[in-house]
Amino acid sequence: MGRVQLALNVSDLDKAVEFYSKLFATEPSKRRPGYANFAIADPSLKLVLFENPDQAGTLNHLGVEVESRDEVVSATRRLSGEGLPTEIEDGVTCCHALQDKVWVAGADTRWEVYTVLADAPVDAVTDTSGCCVTQDNAQACCAAD
Repeated sequence: MGRVQLALNVSDLDKAVEFYSKLFATEPSKRRPGYANFAIADPSLKLVLFENPDQAGTLNHLGVEVESRDEVVSATRRLSGEGLPTEIEDGVTCCHALQDKVWVAGADTRWEVYTVLADAPVDAVTDTSGCCVTQDNAQACCAAD
């Protein structure tokens, strides 16, 4: 079973982490410069925060985190079968993790269905799709084009 991912742009990562830690009674699962994520059990949610003052208070992107590559492949087949255009990214470093994913866009929103294969080093750099930006700044990570 997957969980919905909500990725938000925030103006001050430290203040946002403090707020969401209290709101969901949990600490971040991962912290990197300009980036934090929470694996929240109740409600089942992957909350991702990007320090991006120019876009603060806006949605960065949406997703569904699944447990395996097979689930990403299954989602890709289902979405393609529905006639939706998909963009596959296998083995990409994004959001400070090695991932397989499929992107689908519609209804004015871009979604990803992804699985995390491994954690990425703190200094991981951009892949060719432009997902995560630099070792020092993750402001544009996974932002829609």
